[in-house]
Amino acid sequence: MTDLLLVTCAAFADGEPGHEALDRALADRGISARWVLWDDPEVDWSSALVAVRATWDYDTRLEEFLGWARSVPRILNGADVFAWNTDKAYLVELAAAGLPVVPTISVDGEEELPAALAEFDEAVVKPRVGAGGRGVVVFDGVDGGPAGLDESELSPGPWIVQPLVASVRTEGEYSVYVLGGEPRSMVRKRPVGDEIRVHEQYGGSTDAVPRTAEAAGLARSAVIAAEQVLGARLDYARVDLLRLADGTLAVSELEVTEPGLYLDIVPENGPAFAALVAGILAAG
Repeated sequence: MTDLLLVTCAAFADGEPGHEALDRALADRGISARWVLWDDPEVDWSSALVAVRATWDYDTRLEEFLGWARSVPRILNGADVFAWNTDKAYLVELAAAGLPVVPTISVDGEEELPAALAEFDEAVVKPRVGAGGRGVVVFDGVDGGPAGLDESELSPGPWIVQPLVASVRTEGEYSVYVLGGEPRSMVRKRPVGDEIRVHEQYGGSTDAVPRTAEAAGLARSAVIAAEQVLGARLDYARVDLLRLADGTLAVSELEVTEPGLYLDIVPENGPAFAALVAGILAAG
């Protein structure tokens, strides 16, 4: 019998990058696990604990993905959490709850976009449903720009609009991994050149860095705030942070659907995630 199904997509059928660290950690705890595709009709979801790990095609198949999640009896975080988290308008809710968040305006249609853009000298526009930096553009009043970021390439809405946080190009973006409510590790992600997208496919780089009290504290607060908004416990989360012009950190994203663990860079996330799973399995 399989204890745990680790869910991925066809592009990463063998598992997320560095998955061997997680595979070993689970085996060391005597947990039987295997990687499966979320859209594989042959998978029996009825008996194992399910952990969404690398379903990085959800943004183009959102209703199908959420329908699948709702059909799974025992899944970490859960379908209602995924439905909330896959629409970036959740950032507006977290800000309203008092969490320090990069200023965010939710925009439903084109008629609302000019007023939102006018709030910031340089504005970043992101699809409300999006992953991997896809569809992100910058409105800076200048023609041209890094490939894929120019405002002429704006994708269909709805969107969120945020200020361009300059520190992303200097200090970078921090990601804190919170497992079982506790911050466990941190990485720093940096873009290249004029980019603001920190993802590897756009030339970005990621490095493990010591977890700071400032970042860990805000990450813990972000998870608590989300739990209060949702009325649900979060088993795992990745909290992305940017430093604002006033020197404080703010949440740029809270990823509780399918955050990559960067196991190839932070292999210790494997044992930490395995410990989380072991505790849940032991509790029944």
